[in-house]
Amino acid sequence: MTLAAATDLAVATNEHLASISNTLIYSSMAVYTLAFFAYIAEWLLGSRSKVGRTAAALTADGAQKAGPPAVAVKQAGGTAVLERPKVVVRSASGARDVPDGPGAHGGDEQGDLYGRIAISLTVLAFLVELAGVVSRAASVERAPWGNMYEFNITFSTVAVGVYLGLLALKKNVRWLGLFLITSVLLDLGLAVTVLYTASDQLVPALHSYWLYIHVSTAIFCGAVFYVGAVATILYLFKDAYENKLQSGGKPGSFATSVLERLPASASLDKFAYRVNAAVFPLWTFTIIAGAIWAGDAWGRYWNWDPKETWSFITWVAYACYLHARATAGWKGRKAAYLALIAFGCWLFNYYGVNIFVSGKHSYAGV
Repeated sequence: MTLAAATDLAVATNEHLASISNTLIYSSMAVYTLAFFAYIAEWLLGSRSKVGRTAAALTADGAQKAGPPAVAVKQAGGTAVLERPKVVVRSASGARDVPDGPGAHGGDEQGDLYGRIAISLTVLAFLVELAGVVSRAASVERAPWGNMYEFNITFSTVAVGVYLGLLALKKNVRWLGLFLITSVLLDLGLAVTVLYTASDQLVPALHSYWLYIHVSTAIFCGAVFYVGAVATILYLFKDAYENKLQSGGKPGSFATSVLERLPASASLDKFAYRVNAAVFPLWTFTIIAGAIWAGDAWGRYWNWDPKETWSFITWVAYACYLHARATAGWKGRKAAYLALIAFGCWLFNYYGVNIFVSGKHSYAGV
């Protein structure tokens, strides 16, 4: 076989792999859509009759009614009746003593069945999308992170992988499913329509093993930050709901049906804090790795390029959040707003800088 023939064969093979990748990405979107409807069915068909305990525990009158009954204890010569303590609505530290909701299924077997179907479809879609990412990498013979399209499909894959990993670790996060899959579908829709870029080789500056180190950690950090942001948003809604109940208000039936199934606001707040705190050191490493790569590629570790600047701004924002969250006076909603501001900085660094701002890191390809 001549060199020209071998080159033509390689090009044809790469184009075929790129076509397979596109097909797999679209197929994953179809399966994600089925999972989305299964999650909807879990929320709609789950029982709504078993989620009133949270509301009852939040009001003074309801707390007394929700309290467990007295217990009769047999003793020698008679029976002693011991009164159980009343339900504590607000603890000494200022946090409510509210139980977590039963989950999206509402404690109902039918809802739980649809939830399990949704998880199974999510796993299938994740595997199909992962195959699409791998096929894309094979078609370009490099890591599939050279432009925004490739970054998007990898990011959504990792985000779903983080969610499934938490489920595999027996964490109570199935309530994230509907919100996660909805945003993943939007992300993939944006990728295949606006951000799509044909397979091509890397720009010279990206030809480095640091691509595998720096970009992979950036993608993983973004996926975990995203999960934390979703939990933070849900915390704000649940906290407002609990506040309204405690003040004697009566939320609407839709809010009651949805929010009572979620974990308590304290649990959501703790979950968001833990995931953000866990990944923050890795985000620090990402910035350091990027600086080292910049030194190798451009002879200068830091040049205040827009991407570098906003990466640092994001780091400062999350550092402020973690510090505020650890400070008693800034726990709760104030710290949650800081977390959302920090994630907003990450999103702008992800989309805004790559698409609208020119600099050394302008690799959007759109």
